[in-house]
Formats: sequence, C-alpha cells, structure tokens
Amino acid sequence: MIRTLKENVSIILPENGLEEKLKQAKEENRKLSIKLGFDPTAPDLHLGHAVVLKKLKEFQDWGHQIIIVVGSFTARIGDPTGKNKARKPLSAEDVQYNAQTYINQLSKIIDVEKTRIVFNSDWLDALNFSEVIQLLSKVTVAQLMHRNDFSKRFTENTPIAMHELVYPILQGFDSVKIECDIEMGGTDQLFNCTMGRQLQEAHQMPAQIVMCMPLLKGLDGKEKMSKSLNNIIGLTDAPNEMFGKTMSIPDSLVEEFIDLTTDFSTEEKNSLKLKMEAGENPMNIKKIIARNIISQYHNAEAAENAEIFFNNQFQNKNFDKKSFEPVPISILHHVQKKTTVLELCYQLKNELSKSAVRRLIESGGVQINSAKIINPDQEIELTQEIRIKIGKRNFFELI
Repeated sequence: MIRTLKENVSIILPENGLEEKLKQAKEENRKLSIKLGFDPTAPDLHLGHAVVLKKLKEFQDWGHQIIIVVGSFTARIGDPTGKNKARKPLSAEDVQYNAQTYINQLSKIIDVEKTRIVFNSDWLDALNFSEVIQLLSKVTVAQLMHRNDFSKRFTENTPIAMHELVYPILQGFDSVKIECDIEMGGTDQLFNCTMGRQLQEAHQMPAQIVMCMPLLKGLDGKEKMSKSLNNIIGLTDAPNEMFGKTMSIPDSLVEEFIDLTTDFSTEEKNSLKLKMEAGENPMNIKKIIARNIISQYHNAEAAENAEIFFNNQFQNKNFDKKSFEPVPISILHHVQKKTTVLELCYQLKNELSKSAVRRLIESGGVQINSAKIINPDQEIELTQEIRIKIGKRNFFELI
C-alpha cells in the first residue's frame, strides 16, 4: 500500500510522515482525514486537477476519509497566483456556481457519496476581528516571506497586498478546523500546506503531513496546465476533442502524460516508456494515451470512435472527406454577404482575438474548399458551398 500511495508523489513532508500517519491510524483503529482544498476560480476541472484527485482516490480505496474543502470564503479574497500579481477575487455568485460545477465533476474520479465536502466560509465568516488578530499572531512576517513569490516581489519592489499575506494563514486554519491528517496539493501549494502544519501545532494539535503532486504541463509543453492559458484537456471535453488535444502534445511531454494522465499499471507505463526509448513513433504512443484518457472519462467505445474520427479527419489527406461542422450563414453576426477571410474566420472562432486569427491565416493555417488562403483581407462571398479549415482541428461548412 505504501508503495502505491507514494507513486508519482513529488514531496512528502516530513519524509517518513506517511508511514507514521498510517501506523497511527491503525493503532487508533480510525480512518485518516485527507484534505484537498480548492478555490472555485473557474467552473471546469482538467487533467491537471485529476493528478491530485486520482491520488485521493487511492486513499479512498484504502478506506480513508477524503475531505474536499471548497474555498467559498478564500475565493472571495483572492489567492496569490504564484506570479507577480494577486488573483482577482470572485463574487459570491461566481463561487457558488463554480463550486457546484466542480463538485459535479469530482464524481468522474472519486466517490462523492463517500466524500466529506465542506465550505470554509462556514468557519471563516464566523470569526470576529479579535479572533482574526489572534490567528494572525501565530505567524511571523519572516515566515510568510519564505514563500518564493512573496520574497521575489518584495525584492523587486512589486506591491504585495495585505490580504495576500493573510491567505496562506486562512488555508492553514482550514486544516485546524477539520483536524486534517494529510493535506494534498500540487507542488505550487507546498508553502500554503505547510502553514496548516504550523497552525495545527500552535493549536496543540498533531501536525498534518503534506503530500504534493507534480504539476502537469499543458498542451504547449511549457507552462502548467491552466484554463487561463488555454492549454488544457478538460474532464468534460468531448471524446473527439480529448483525442485531438492529446495528439497535439509535444513529444517531450509523452512520458509525463504516461505517468500522470493514464491509469495503466506501473509495468504497462514502463513498457510504453521503453518503446519510446527504442524509437517507437511518438504518434503511436500518443494514440494509446488518448484512448486511455477517453476510456477513463467516457468509455472504451467512445475512445475507439474518437480514434477513427481522428484518423479520418487528420490523417486522411482528402479535404472533401473530412467531417465538417455545419454552420448556418444566418447565425454569423455582423458578417455581410461579401466579407473578408479574416472576418469570417473570426466569427467562426471568436474565442481568438482578431490579431491571432490574422496570424493564423498568414501562416497558412486556413483552407477554403481545399485551397490555402494566406491573405486575411481577401474578399469572399458567403455561399452554402464553402468548406473551411481553421487551424489543425476546426472544420466548418456553411449551410
């Protein structure tokens, strides 16, 4: 069991803490309380979130108690982002909507019926100002400045708001209130999680251990998977979208995806890595990964159909045999009967900026009726015979 629970974990603090906690739980004949906190800052979960959730599922399968702490209070304050600025706080309405969406999606990985879900506004809203001051008195400014982004910003004379300094203390207080044994998070949460240890000790409680999972890189292969960077594979993405996105990851990310996104056994994962080292075409390994991901969050039949769709759509060279998404001309707003390629593409892919669409066209990323178009300002008359490819995965047909 220990070996399974430690697999893929980047940091365990203290090093022998997991063994000690499991031994203690056995002696006391009780379940361990395993905490994962999240601020519902965006309504969708992705494979990056799943790295930690799957580790929680392992604890749950061994009979321990999972506690999800929804940051219904802290999301209204604004967590330091780890970058050189504070995160924008959310309204109570945003928090409620996002939290419910998160909870619904948790069931894709963990057994929600056996999970304790709590909201930190239940105890943080109840603190009076005297109690807040008493809580703050248990932490020094020097301790807070050990957090890397705080230290960096202070050195660079970049402003740090007081609420940002308070945030880790509030997260740590959550561990006090739920009497947590183990707190899970990504490696970027190490400082906040250790704050829970400190506050528990200050309240004469046994200190939780901290287990940090690696941060899964996004589709760009550089930054961590993040909705704000638009480099994610969402847990609710359609199978075809999941398959296409997985196939788009750089080859350098394949091993990381084998370890952190698949549910293969250790032996199966090692076998795939050996094939990569032996010169197997990375595309073939990506297809295996993509099928596995879709089987986890949809089913095996959906995975098989997604692979067939991908092969037809992206490996079949015949433009006319692609699968095109029908788009009624009538729903294209602000587009005249005669327009430019830029305007048409922008209407079809309006999540992109116009400058991004222009760059895509100029780089040869747009085809109309199998002809590559590189002039964004080229005029085009809208008819029901237009088929257009935008980028690698977007095919539209005007109807």
